[in-house]
Amino acid sequence: MKTSARVVVIGGGVVGCSVLYHLTKLGWSDVMLVERSDLTSGSTWHAAGGFHTLNGDTNMAALQGYTIRLYKELEEITGLSCGLHHVGGVTLADNRDRMDMLLAERAKHRYMGLETEIVGPDEIRKIAPVTNTEGVIGALYDPLDGHLDPSGTTHAYAKAARMGGATIETHCMVKETNQRMDGSWDVVTDKGTVHAEHLVNAAGLWAREVGAMAGVYFPLHPMEHQYIVTEEVPEIAEIIDAGGEHPHVMDPAGESYLRQEGRGLCIGFYEQPCRPWAVDGTPWQFGHELLPDDFDKIEDSIAFAYRRFPALERAGVKSVIHGPFTFAPDGNPLVGPVPGMRNYWSACAVMAGFSQGGGVGLMLAQWMIDGECERDTFAMDCARYGDWITPGYTRPKVVENYQKRFSVAYPNEELPAARPCRQTPMYDIFDGMGAVWGVQYGLEVPNYFAEGDEPRYETPSFRRSNAWDATAREVRAVREAVGINEVHNFGKYLVTGSSARAWLDRIMAGRIPKPGRISLTPMLSPKGRLIGDFTVSCLSDAAFQLTASYGSQAYHMRWFEQNEAEGVQVENISDRLNGFQIAGPNAREVLQSLVSEDVSDMRFMDLRHMTLGMVDCLVQRVSYTGDLGFEIYCDPMAQRSLWATLWEAGQPLGMKPFGMRAMMSLRLDKFFGAWLREFSPDYTPGETGLDRFIQWSKPVDFIGKEAAEAERAAGSERKLVAFEVEAGDADVNAYEPIWIEGAVKGFCTSGGYSHHAGKSVALGLIPREVAADGLEAEIEILGEMRKARLIETPLFDADGARMRG
Repeated sequence: MKTSARVVVIGGGVVGCSVLYHLTKLGWSDVMLVERSDLTSGSTWHAAGGFHTLNGDTNMAALQGYTIRLYKELEEITGLSCGLHHVGGVTLADNRDRMDMLLAERAKHRYMGLETEIVGPDEIRKIAPVTNTEGVIGALYDPLDGHLDPSGTTHAYAKAARMGGATIETHCMVKETNQRMDGSWDVVTDKGTVHAEHLVNAAGLWAREVGAMAGVYFPLHPMEHQYIVTEEVPEIAEIIDAGGEHPHVMDPAGESYLRQEGRGLCIGFYEQPCRPWAVDGTPWQFGHELLPDDFDKIEDSIAFAYRRFPALERAGVKSVIHGPFTFAPDGNPLVGPVPGMRNYWSACAVMAGFSQGGGVGLMLAQWMIDGECERDTFAMDCARYGDWITPGYTRPKVVENYQKRFSVAYPNEELPAARPCRQTPMYDIFDGMGAVWGVQYGLEVPNYFAEGDEPRYETPSFRRSNAWDATAREVRAVREAVGINEVHNFGKYLVTGSSARAWLDRIMAGRIPKPGRISLTPMLSPKGRLIGDFTVSCLSDAAFQLTASYGSQAYHMRWFEQNEAEGVQVENISDRLNGFQIAGPNAREVLQSLVSEDVSDMRFMDLRHMTLGMVDCLVQRVSYTGDLGFEIYCDPMAQRSLWATLWEAGQPLGMKPFGMRAMMSLRLDKFFGAWLREFSPDYTPGETGLDRFIQWSKPVDFIGKEAAEAERAAGSERKLVAFEVEAGDADVNAYEPIWIEGAVKGFCTSGGYSHHAGKSVALGLIPREVAADGLEAEIEILGEMRKARLIETPLFDADGARMRG
């Protein structure tokens, strides 16, 4: 066995083999895979082998499309068969909400280049004749859907990797993973020790155990999953004898997926009475075993399936496959460099391995070799979870995700499992004021405040929800008087040291402010993509506070650590600093009533230290609402005291609390972008307008400078713009196609309703050459074409007099 390799991949399932192949495809040949048993052991060998492109995240859907198209390439490279059956598939909708979801997905597919279509009951019966369409109102048809041979596909990946120089060692069990001082790894196996520069955990069912060897907790859990293969079904046999093949059918109402298997059918279920597996850890000896049949937990699912697919009830059962596979809390994979670790990579929790495995392998290989991926991978980045996550949180979220695998995914839905988990000192006060809670990065965040007999629950919907009146009320309070909300949902970092300024000048593309001032700056990847949108506050010559998205803490800290330097300390103080934002025309008057010093000369983007009541605070003249406003930071231990002071001072001036629903409406008035909507690694500063915050003249070779300057010289092809939309009862959410002169020319990044202006607003990217004030366009919202007009003048405080004055 080899004793050294550039990369050691642990795990010989479809994902591990895909990672190995893609590393060789991108040029690294000194790579090795170790597998404790045979290839495909674990979840891969008993997988149903289905694949599809449908995914709520557009980048994940695109990567699934890449995976599916890759299989023919693998067959050509290796001469091995993947057992491909491109039969197409339909996803059924039996109510308006499910239909809305499919209409939204179809709209996304238009600009993604995926040739899906909406079909009615008559067409469904022609496409999938075993389906009883009673109660079905429509479906999404995807010609790319299909299934394959799990074993053949995995071995094709493995052979292609070997052809590229990779080594595969089976029956080689990892016992320890020990990191050397230089960041490389000793992978200790029962066949000897392999020294590797990089280690990839693709151990599937054993990812938790392998991670524990390095002191890493991976938030995933195996779930039992069961599917049934029938004897010959006459309706299927007739189709085969006629030279055809029956397509896939996904039936969300019945929590099932169905496909042809030989001359019979295969049907699997995501049943509600589901069961976590291996709660105390996956047994090392488990491999090619199955779990005992358990028809009791799928009894209701089977009864529903008999009604939807009557042929099933007449078919005999040929075999039952009941085995475990792993989920992360949100169902997406855990991929990328593990935060806090050097040269340790994750390729775990890839629940849909034959839909996503190719994309996961490609992204991880790009990440390792090029330092970044070609697209935004945050939806599967293992850094989307912080060090606060525990098995006690993971397990109920995994169960919830399994149960909702085929449920409608609403854009405004707040799922209840494992909540509340993390709370600020304000939780009980806000709860007593009627807070309707959302969650971000495990933290409870008020979405809005219900009053009187208004329900304390927002109805999940693709259309305008019952939060409408409360949101309008809170927007009005900010624009006409003064609103207050918490600043807990900002990620906060303290950068100190003699080299702090020089380090920030290199890390950030924008201007680093002088003491007492604030600046806004993008943070770029080496290829000039947006990886951060920061506020930088200069506390002193050697101390700075950074604020950014709360949910990106691990992501940003990983980047800071990867770029660490002498004379600089970076601390994540997100939960060690809290406070409030006050905004609106009376905000200054509230602040002035609490201090003896004159605050009228506090300029926009100034910061000062003040004592408000009994609490020492950092006060910043800035507000994401686009209004006159202040961010006030304090020690969380003193936050309730600060609240009492601000609330008492604000009552005579009309102060009201406001939540994230109002905040998202208020920011639309000024066309302010949001992180992971308008600003993400998919986009550049030139496309999004963040190039106006780049300090091109600073004599520093900041990260991404060369790429940003190249874009500046050539000009970006796309431009972020705002539209006023003639919407009905549904506003833009994200990724709706923008039609210009009868063709899809762009897509929406986000949108909503401006309660201040009384208008529906959409932000989106379109070709720069057509972006002009007054441009007439159409935006497809839930299958309906809605007129839209490009607007360049903000809907509130167009000249910035109130925000800056």
